[in-house]
Amino acid sequence: MRILSIIPPMTQLNTPYPSTAYLTGFLRSRGFQADQVDLSIALAHKLLSVAGLRAIHGRVSELPRRGQTPTTRFFAERFESYSTTISPVMRFLQGRDPTLAHRIASRRYLPEGPRFALLHQYVDSQQHGGDPLDWAFGALGLQDHAKHIATLYLNDLADVVRDAIDPRFEFVRYAPSLAASQPTFDQLQAALGAPHSLVDAMLHALTLETLSRHSPNLVLITAPFPGNVYGAFRIAQTIKHARPTVVTALGGGYCNTELREMNEPRVFDYFDFITLDAGERPLLSLIEHLQNKRSIDQLVRTYTRTHHYVDAREPDIALSESGTPTYAGLPLGDYLSLLDMLNPMHRLWSDGRWNKITVAHGCYWTKCSFCDVDLDYISRYDLANTDVLIGRIESLVRETGQTGFHFVDEAAPPKALKSLATALLHRKLDISWWGNIRFEKSFNAGLCQLMAESGCIAVTGGLEVASDRLLKLMKKGVSVEQVARVTRAFSDAGILVHAYLMYGFPTQTAQDTIDSLEYVRQLFAAGCIQSGFFHRFTCTVHSPVGKNPEGYGVTLSRPLHATFANNDINFTDATGIDHDVYGAGLQKALFNYMHGIGLDLDVREWFEQRESHPGSRKRARRRADDAVPRTTVPPNLIERALA
Repeated sequence: MRILSIIPPMTQLNTPYPSTAYLTGFLRSRGFQADQVDLSIALAHKLLSVAGLRAIHGRVSELPRRGQTPTTRFFAERFESYSTTISPVMRFLQGRDPTLAHRIASRRYLPEGPRFALLHQYVDSQQHGGDPLDWAFGALGLQDHAKHIATLYLNDLADVVRDAIDPRFEFVRYAPSLAASQPTFDQLQAALGAPHSLVDAMLHALTLETLSRHSPNLVLITAPFPGNVYGAFRIAQTIKHARPTVVTALGGGYCNTELREMNEPRVFDYFDFITLDAGERPLLSLIEHLQNKRSIDQLVRTYTRTHHYVDAREPDIALSESGTPTYAGLPLGDYLSLLDMLNPMHRLWSDGRWNKITVAHGCYWTKCSFCDVDLDYISRYDLANTDVLIGRIESLVRETGQTGFHFVDEAAPPKALKSLATALLHRKLDISWWGNIRFEKSFNAGLCQLMAESGCIAVTGGLEVASDRLLKLMKKGVSVEQVARVTRAFSDAGILVHAYLMYGFPTQTAQDTIDSLEYVRQLFAAGCIQSGFFHRFTCTVHSPVGKNPEGYGVTLSRPLHATFANNDINFTDATGIDHDVYGAGLQKALFNYMHGIGLDLDVREWFEQRESHPGSRKRARRRADDAVPRTTVPPNLIERALA
């Protein structure tokens, strides 16, 4: 049996999504002939080529003038410049032509479209004078300077694709609205039945090339996010038309969270099977079924056309027995190191090629009320042996020649990280690594220093709402002052810290929101955190809030009759707060804090707008919704906590 795993568009462009590497390594450890391809990076290269830009230009030329946007007009006017620079830029971002940085950084080489206007959000160029990027990179930092400019250049091209070809297209996701919490398959089916767009046609051609090259019997397609689902179905559609006998199976994070109650026969026109949760055990049972060694009613956590959902309830494969991930067959030299933001922590998601590895499956805490704590990827906690992890790290370094590792845990346990760090130092294994943690008090100065010495460069963790009342309601198990001390311990050890933040949690008031932002401001000012992102709270059917809304002061909307995806639930909060009023201000504040700007401002400033009064040059200040309260947080609270 020839098994092929496929990453569909669109995922990140700097490194492969790890699911196929995990499955390919596991299957090979069990003696199967298994290969993998990344059609996400392949599609990006097909679009971002001279031939791709010519095809895009042809579509732009067909647009009526009133259908043009500033982005498409700029692209059409400077098409020759784009067509002559696209190949050199791609080589530069692959690290194959570093000396091109001089020309790119000169700001006279690349066409600079609408995305370049964003540069002036970093700093007022009139205040600092000259190129607004000079303050960030100075006279040195040439490679990063050029990389950021080249990234904006590619983002302009992505906007052209969106405006001229498919409004659902982005580099890191494709048509997520067709899949995210869609109760029926109707919208996705209609999109799949529509004529191919230019992007679809390119993906179709790439899929046919892949089939010809690998001739698989079984194709596994991963859909980690809603933004991969449309691409996954388009790939399966091509496979079924070209080679109907090839068996197709869909799995991944999207299925695990959104398709747990699916009852939609049209899905099986594209996929023969859909598997849930960790893929190893369901996949083994599926292969045994295809080899006539197991009946269809003995499958594990699998949807089929004839038997709907089958779960023989066999134990999962232990993490230590799941095999070493492998990137064999993936074009590691084709990935692009991008620099979307100037923040040093934030760049880790888009810059550089990272080997992905898991310290522990699931979460050892499993209490947070906003989280899908009942699902396998959270609830089933399984820790890998330190010696096994060291062996996998050594194997990946030998295979890829690269020593950067991203630990993709839900929350890596402190004891396991201490053991791993000690082993890395003992074996003199020199790597750079980062991953997600909980801001536990166990991460004291000594452990943080040990982690830094072993190669830890950054951690991410959930602060969520910086309010002790709400943290207690969330069952987060931490306090604001504890987070301050833990994050400062990481920072003092030279480890960058990114905080996941949240707004709109049940019972959160306007005062809570403003106070939370003040806590965050103080954490940035004290050097505790260097990066962060505000997410809007979403209630899901699998979370404690979704299962017990009365306990959190919310009323769920009447559930829809879902035959396809079911995850997010609309709800009404008893407080009646319109959290949308605060979203833009929170993001604006955080964007500036990450660049060291505005840390001395009253947090209410980020929620103010300016209005011109008729007949007057004076501008009056108006706070959003006229209801932004003054913070009640003492201005030195974090300073006192650290002392």
